[in-house]
Amino acid sequence: MSADEGTPFKLKGLMQDLGATARAAAAVLRLAPAAQKTKALHAAAHAIKRAAPAILDANASDLKEATSLGPAMRDRLLLDEGRLEAMANGIAQIADLPDPVGRELARWTRPNGLSIARISVPIGVIGIIFESRPNVTADAAALCVKSGNAVILRAGSEALKSARAIAACMREGLAEAGLPEGAVTLVPTADREAVGEMLRGLGGAIDLIIPRGGKGLVARVQSDARVPVLAHLEGNCHVYVDGGADLEMARRIVLNAKMRRTGVCGAAETLLVDRACAATHLAPLLQDLLEAGCALRGDEAAMAADPRVTPASEADWAREYLDAIMAVRVVDGVREAIAHIAAYGSSHTDAIVTQDPAVAARFLNEVDSAIVLHNASTQFADGGEFGFGAEIGIATGKLHARGPVGTEQLTTFKYAVHGTGQTRP
Repeated sequence: MSADEGTPFKLKGLMQDLGATARAAAAVLRLAPAAQKTKALHAAAHAIKRAAPAILDANASDLKEATSLGPAMRDRLLLDEGRLEAMANGIAQIADLPDPVGRELARWTRPNGLSIARISVPIGVIGIIFESRPNVTADAAALCVKSGNAVILRAGSEALKSARAIAACMREGLAEAGLPEGAVTLVPTADREAVGEMLRGLGGAIDLIIPRGGKGLVARVQSDARVPVLAHLEGNCHVYVDGGADLEMARRIVLNAKMRRTGVCGAAETLLVDRACAATHLAPLLQDLLEAGCALRGDEAAMAADPRVTPASEADWAREYLDAIMAVRVVDGVREAIAHIAAYGSSHTDAIVTQDPAVAARFLNEVDSAIVLHNASTQFADGGEFGFGAEIGIATGKLHARGPVGTEQLTTFKYAVHGTGQTRP
């Protein structure tokens, strides 16, 4: 279903129709053979490659109109040939993953002879509300199709043209494989009330809502949703350089964690340096960041190490900058680093750099985040880097899914019970 911009329609009726279409498609998709879903996704990947000029034109139009976006948000919105190629390759990788549907997760036999199996099944219809990043259209659609779910996508107004062009390719792939195009639906309007309709569940059509965007969007979804929500919150990520860290390794990791792409949720926002190595490690780390164009806000020790560091406020320790800005603090060992992360972190992604395996083990065990890394950049917080092909986001909660949300995390389960005539006394 589609509607051109400016065409009058009754929003509630449109959204209810989208929900009914998605629910009908989900009933077909949940039973689709693995080979048919794989074919659909490979066809969609090829369609994106063929449609690259049209997608880039649509993206250029989005960028031209997005005059209020800052540099980090414009980078999230931007598509180029390299990113489109990566998008298509990601879909193909998802296509070739093992089918997550129908897996036997566990089996046991009760004393009365009942055989009980726990089997993975699709969730049903997933509503995804996202901002800025048009690549979410492809990633979310591919992951949902592979896991047997229909998806209703609501893109932010700044990415709507790009998302339309990408969604058309995903639907083309479904049609080529003989699957219902309604399994991937893009809300055709930027009207904010469309979000409200989705949060109300579209008459029972939506089984799960996933928000992908800033704190304002996520807060609204969590507050107003009448269906379950899988939240992807902010990424206030840390790198802790321990006294046992190799300096050259630490320099590479810290610079990459912050500056590879500052606008992604896995970008490091706070650097913690052990006082035990501050005399040798702190100044080079700060110099690397400053020379790369990163503004630093630090404590007294950081400011003493480099006069270009400005004072950090209390709010800086908890801030997700999504920009070339980083907070820096010197701490007394791993215990204080863990305490700082517990107090200010967002349970997203945190890393330690150290050659001491005991300290690394303590950090990985005690830091209660979805992803913890030893001697690696926080920018590996990405479903593709985990071998998932892509991700819908990084879940920071503790129920159902945590960390990168891929195909397996988009399934639930049911119990299949086999008997031989048993009745309950």
